[in-house]
Amino acid sequence: MLNFRKVLFLIFVFGINLGLSSQEIALLKYNGGGDWYANPTSLPNLITFANKNAGTSLKAKPITVTPGSSDIFQYPFVHMTGHGNVVFDDREAENLRNYLLSGGFIHIDDNYGMQQYLEKELKKIFPEKELEELPANHPIFSSAFNFPNGLPKIHEHDNKPPKAFGIFENNRLVLLFTVESDLGDGWESPEVHNDPEEVRLKALKMGANILKYVFEN
Repeated sequence: MLNFRKVLFLIFVFGINLGLSSQEIALLKYNGGGDWYANPTSLPNLITFANKNAGTSLKAKPITVTPGSSDIFQYPFVHMTGHGNVVFDDREAENLRNYLLSGGFIHIDDNYGMQQYLEKELKKIFPEKELEELPANHPIFSSAFNFPNGLPKIHEHDNKPPKAFGIFENNRLVLLFTVESDLGDGWESPEVHNDPEEVRLKALKMGANILKYVFEN
């Protein structure tokens, strides 16, 4: 008899193959006190832009999921952001690992201040793996729009270059961690940060690249 996790896996993979699961993306609500809910306009704006300019077909608003829930298996793309502390308990770490190994993908965008906490928690999910910096020629930087220098800089924090790190399983990128870029702030509505339009457009194009890459690979 198939166990519950195996059933979820089969539903997840079958849904992706039929192109059904690509209709919604999710936002991760995690524990630890960090503001997982930061940038409330960012994902809806990104979805609108990607649907119009990158050939995606996503529902207008993301669904909120938690790390330990079986609901996460319904969404091929999960976004995570925030400024502060992140904590995964053992059950959540195992569930996230199973999700990623079953075909899921998580994009973690450091909104500033998350990195020191997150890297420790990622070791609970993948103790055997290390974050690897993505080279500028990785296809995620050219899936819809071309970024020949890799991850763009959107907001300045510590005068450091933007970095994109990944975790791979069998050469498949399963987790993307973007730091010193703050893509999510760039996706927000114009009045939130008063970014120049060219800065917002750069952030939206890179976000569309990430979505398109996930749904086509």
